[in-house]
Amino acid sequence: MKLLRTTLAALCMSASLAATAAPQSTVTLKVHHFMPNDSLTQRELIQPWAEKITRESAGRIRFHFFPAMQLGGTPAQLVDQVRDGSADIVWALPGYSSGRFPLTGAFELPFMNRSAEASSQALWDFLQAHGQREYQGIHLLATHLTDSVLLHTRKQPILSMADFAGLKLRTANPVQGRLISLFGGLPQAMPINPVPAALARGLLDGAAVPWDVATSVKLQKRVKHHTEMAEGMPKLMHAALVLAMNQARYDSLPADLRQIIDANSGRALSAQAGRLWDTRVEENGRQLARAQNNQIHILAAEEQQRWMDAARSLDGEWVTEVEGQGHANGAGLLKEARQLVAKYNGQAAR
Repeated sequence: MKLLRTTLAALCMSASLAATAAPQSTVTLKVHHFMPNDSLTQRELIQPWAEKITRESAGRIRFHFFPAMQLGGTPAQLVDQVRDGSADIVWALPGYSSGRFPLTGAFELPFMNRSAEASSQALWDFLQAHGQREYQGIHLLATHLTDSVLLHTRKQPILSMADFAGLKLRTANPVQGRLISLFGGLPQAMPINPVPAALARGLLDGAAVPWDVATSVKLQKRVKHHTEMAEGMPKLMHAALVLAMNQARYDSLPADLRQIIDANSGRALSAQAGRLWDTRVEENGRQLARAQNNQIHILAAEEQQRWMDAARSLDGEWVTEVEGQGHANGAGLLKEARQLVAKYNGQAAR
């Protein structure tokens, strides 16, 4: 009997050691986005984030990157791809899908933001409170704004509202288009890649894009003037992006791996992304423009106030849009969004 007990104990210990030594399964997550492999987005935001998670998970979570839409589709389809599981994680611009993400679009309204870092955190809080329907089937990892849209023109700077008259300016979304029309310009909706050629052929007079996008297609080589907003005043407008994961894929992970992802995501990652665009991206854009001997113009504060007063009508359009999609009290939602922006800016909303 003693021998039997000894043998059983030895077998139990052997089984326990074998279980301990057995390698734990590795999860590989497919990451899809629309920027190039060497873009700041991958090089300084998504890849360091992924590498940190791989280290902290002792290699149990790995990432396979598919930049420049290598998994197929268009940038406007990225949110649907992560929702249906075609990609595990996407970095996407919801505004490419007109009308489908109105709550996210609140942070793309003209003169809404002063800082990408501050408003990226405000956007995170706002969508955590109200964004469940917009992002059904999706687990948000971060929300952030780019650097601000500014005005890039070929022949003449835009220094007043009168300067918009008759100018054909590339726009990226309906809100930008309505703003340019409101100021007297002629909005031309088109993807970013054809813009340099359109400028070279005289089909466009300029473009409304952030520095990050402008330099990614070397727009600074096709224009001579760049107009930024007045120092210390709200920026013209921003684009809102999300880093998002398929909800079912997230839920399928072991609890300890979900905890590692959670610890490296959320408001802190959103702030980090916004800070990256506030600093590195903007300064890099200015340096590349100056290298072409281009002129960077700063709008006068009095003139900007006129632009801001005229743009207020777009707030009412946003309220009507979100209420038309079933959200109660659009004015209250917009007020809350502005209060969150002010909270993280540490100053009163306009």
